[in-house]
Amino acid sequence: MSSLADQILKELKELGDPVRAQNSQRFFKTGKGEYGEGDIFLGIKVPTQRALARRFKQTTRKDALKLLQSKYHEARLTALFLLVNLFDRAGVHEKAQIYNDYLANVAHINNWDLVDSSALQIVGHYLFDKDRSHLRSLAQSNALWERRIAVIATYYFIRQEEFQDTLEISEILLHDGEDLIHKAVGWMLREIGNRSRPAEEQFLVEHYKTMPRTMLRYAIEKFPENRRQAYLRGEL
Repeated sequence: MSSLADQILKELKELGDPVRAQNSQRFFKTGKGEYGEGDIFLGIKVPTQRALARRFKQTTRKDALKLLQSKYHEARLTALFLLVNLFDRAGVHEKAQIYNDYLANVAHINNWDLVDSSALQIVGHYLFDKDRSHLRSLAQSNALWERRIAVIATYYFIRQEEFQDTLEISEILLHDGEDLIHKAVGWMLREIGNRSRPAEEQFLVEHYKTMPRTMLRYAIEKFPENRRQAYLRGEL
């Protein structure tokens, strides 16, 4: 008898669009030497995957984790939607299990959309009232996606008006070699600024002359134009 993971994967394959799959493989940089090298797409819109995850709400954590180990990108993303939904409904003990399972399977959370759809909802949410030191370890990982998880997870804290962890992790990642980290850090700094411009600018004034240009551009995207240009020209 097939598992729910098998049933979901069967439906995903039936929903696949080869043309969309080719476009996705280009968009998510799956070529040799690119950040998504070797990833395989079925070609399915994200809202369709979210709807599928809602329809299969009876899926267990075990089946979601089995699906997370699929070679297909959309199967892994759907698995993460399932885990996020399970986490939202879970009690304290099961939340801890989902958090630990998530970190044990980070090798399968291996593109920016996978991280961005789950890190704040699971890692950030779980750690909000706990020791957050593991985020510093993730931020210093050699694995690109673990570093992105570290900073994106802090979005949960930002939404609760807590900025210190984001600022400290941003400092760790300030000179990271990956553009996807520059974008993530810039995005989180911008989110801080949306809630407290002084908190963001205190960090920027100290670091803007040395941070990567992409990070800076993301961070100041919503600033008034004259202020934005002053940062870009290095005139502050």
